[in-house]
Amino acid sequence: MDVYETIKNIRSVCNNYMDPDLVATVIDDNYYMGSNSIDEMQGYDISDDDSYEEKFMKILKDENIFINCGMLAFIPIVNECDIFSAEDKTIKITQDEYEKNAHENELYFGILIEKNSSNYIIGTIDLCGCKIESCFRPIKKSDEGLYEKLDEIISKMIIS
Repeated sequence: MDVYETIKNIRSVCNNYMDPDLVATVIDDNYYMGSNSIDEMQGYDISDDDSYEEKFMKILKDENIFINCGMLAFIPIVNECDIFSAEDKTIKITQDEYEKNAHENELYFGILIEKNSSNYIIGTIDLCGCKIESCFRPIKKSDEGLYEKLDEIISKMIIS
């Protein structure tokens, strides 16, 4: 994965669900959420002339960063999940998938890029990072349901 081009691509299509300047969130090694304001972060050898993508890449050397690819809204009782992204979808999920993934009714989904790499994990974060327990949660890889649909959406956003 070309991380620089991927963040550039996602920022170019994220207006439906996210402010392009808030599309990335720092995630610590214990998966707790940090700042989502890449443009306002200090240190990391960032200069005022750096583009958003250049700042992102400098921070990625030392931090895990979650890139928001959309929002999930879980609908109880009918076991559906509305997916809002560059394209919107509604999918049926099993009760088991619902129980494993619906920690809140609404979550952001995307990829966590591991620091100083192009390795990524598909998962979710809370809409509000202000709660002490706000964190990244990996979605268990599977060949069906929610993971498969999110992988399909995210694969279209990733630049190789």
